[in-house]
Amino acid sequence: CLTTLELTSMNWNVSSNRQAHHTDKFYSPELILRRGQLFTVSLGFRENVGSGQNLTFTVSTGPNPSESAKTKAVFQLSNGKSGGWSAELQANRGNTLTISISSPANAPIGRYTLSLQSSFFSGQLGTFILLFNPWLQADDVFMSNAAEREEYVQQDAGIIYVGSTNRISMVGWNFGQFEQDILSICLSILDKSLNFRRDPANDVAQRNDPKYVGRVLSAMINSNDDNGVLAGNWSGSYPGGRDPRNWNGSVEILKEWKRSSFKPVRYGQCWVFAGTLNTALRSLGIPSRVITNFNSAHDTDQNLSVDVYYDPRGNPLDRGSDSIWNFHVWNEAWFTRTDVGPSYSGWQVLDATPQERSQGVFQCGPASVIGIREGEVDQDFDMPFVFAEVNADRNTWIYDSTTNTQMKSSSESSSVGKYISTKAVGTNSRMDVTEKYKYPDGSAQERQVFQKALEKLRPNLLFRATSAESSERDVQKPSISGKFKVTGLLVVGQEVNLALNLKNLASGRKTMTVNMTAWTIVYNGTLVHEVWKDSFTISLDPGEETQHPVKISYAQYEKYLKADNMIRITAVCQVPSEGDVVVARDIILDNPSLTLEALGEARVQKPVNVQMLFSNPLDEPVKNCVLMVEGSGLLRGNLKIDVPNLRPKERSHVRFEILPTRSGTKQLLADFSCNRFPAIKSILPIDVAE
Repeated sequence: CLTTLELTSMNWNVSSNRQAHHTDKFYSPELILRRGQLFTVSLGFRENVGSGQNLTFTVSTGPNPSESAKTKAVFQLSNGKSGGWSAELQANRGNTLTISISSPANAPIGRYTLSLQSSFFSGQLGTFILLFNPWLQADDVFMSNAAEREEYVQQDAGIIYVGSTNRISMVGWNFGQFEQDILSICLSILDKSLNFRRDPANDVAQRNDPKYVGRVLSAMINSNDDNGVLAGNWSGSYPGGRDPRNWNGSVEILKEWKRSSFKPVRYGQCWVFAGTLNTALRSLGIPSRVITNFNSAHDTDQNLSVDVYYDPRGNPLDRGSDSIWNFHVWNEAWFTRTDVGPSYSGWQVLDATPQERSQGVFQCGPASVIGIREGEVDQDFDMPFVFAEVNADRNTWIYDSTTNTQMKSSSESSSVGKYISTKAVGTNSRMDVTEKYKYPDGSAQERQVFQKALEKLRPNLLFRATSAESSERDVQKPSISGKFKVTGLLVVGQEVNLALNLKNLASGRKTMTVNMTAWTIVYNGTLVHEVWKDSFTISLDPGEETQHPVKISYAQYEKYLKADNMIRITAVCQVPSEGDVVVARDIILDNPSLTLEALGEARVQKPVNVQMLFSNPLDEPVKNCVLMVEGSGLLRGNLKIDVPNLRPKERSHVRFEILPTRSGTKQLLADFSCNRFPAIKSILPIDVAE
């Protein structure tokens, strides 16, 4: 009579399982679980079941699951847990069996199928998703601090720092890892990777390892080798796509990638790559955060020094392949490093911005932050590149094309890798993590580590420089010093006012010729256009100081300013029969402010109005105005609002409605663009009551 037993129902107990597994925030009807933790299912039969039923379960993931690769497991209903997959009877209520199933703490993550075989039933019961488990000590991604775990796994909005060393600013970012469809898109990123296409079975088997998954994601968030998520563009011109400054978060980017049948989304720059990678890591259960490094070196030849060139007229030159970015943004992911030893566990650098190939592909990391601080540049993965980003020496050269000669103007060992920043846990304030990456600049320890790294990388090049001190020796001590000072407000639409301060450091009178230029630039140093130049000759008595004014009108820079609002001002000071002195400063102009305010109390499932205020500060109209708004837990998807043209000095009010779906503090993000201001940002924290 047993053969007549029919399976009539299958209950995944989605709500209680997801609560127990900390996956209840996902907007998805699916069963989403974390590995190494038991979950319960209830099987209903047409009639009573004996408890001794011989039930056999099979779980499998990937296209060709196998037990040897641990992508498939077959296990019987038993009364004890094994190290692997196991099932235990929890309750037998007449014709319903409640069974608890456990997965191993090192199971591959991904979408699984659960099947049942018995004397009366054979077939699939359904599918579930298995993620990394930062709550479980046995998991490689375990994070013991609850406040940090809440921030780095569960927080779906954040802050990314941008700007320059003398003007750090921030943009909000909507990670939105729990939004509809985002988790399944992040899983499909893995299925589109080169590794999966080459060897699906092996790729899926390796998804048990967070360092493998993190590295694959760092390759796939950029589109360079594999039709990944985002196409990078630093030219200052963004045809057929969006200016990277206009994105408010990753949700739109990931949905657009899926909607376009997985064609790269145009365009990203470093913080866009990092924000999107952060979404993918958090959605899969790997604790992660976004890191900004100011004065970030891009060292292409692994000699730990970066060369920057100017011509005698003061123009910055695109010579050589090295560069220093005003800022660069990457990610840190948290997991143990079984491969290089437990002392290098913890935060690991992953960088999805395509800068240099690693093993033939634009991918970077995981590089241990502790390893970087200790100069362990021979460890996996991409340690020399990341070490140079925060530690390289900076050499400034004057190149004269008429004589094809170059002279070194200066060499500095502490100008790279400043104010390394991330959002603090639980608040929107900036946390400086520079000391996690290196010992204090100029300290004996920091120079020792630099030396050690140089020796590991270039045993054959040691004669070039036993350290930065010797490279400073081949530069003549200058007889004059210079510095640009800001003397007025730096605001888009107004004249830029600076002064070049010069001082004679010598004991005799000095006469010099000063050639100055100003260029609009993109934040990674890409030159856009020269907007101003000036030359003068001056004589200074010993110890004498002077100020030379610099005035750049709006008319001179308006056509060439990019969304970064950055201008690089350079002076080359030439003293006869001495080396030239280069004085440079990058300035950032402020946008007019964009104000958001909620016009009422925010409650779950109750619409509330928000008002945007913007005043056109210019003496000319602004056109093509668009407001884009998004915020996880505040509105589904994003709003795009066309705003009427604004006359000179006119003020704009725009009202729109949001519908909060979650309680707690949520982040509303706005981006306003028009023909004169490509990207004005605003963040409004909203406390949503139940």
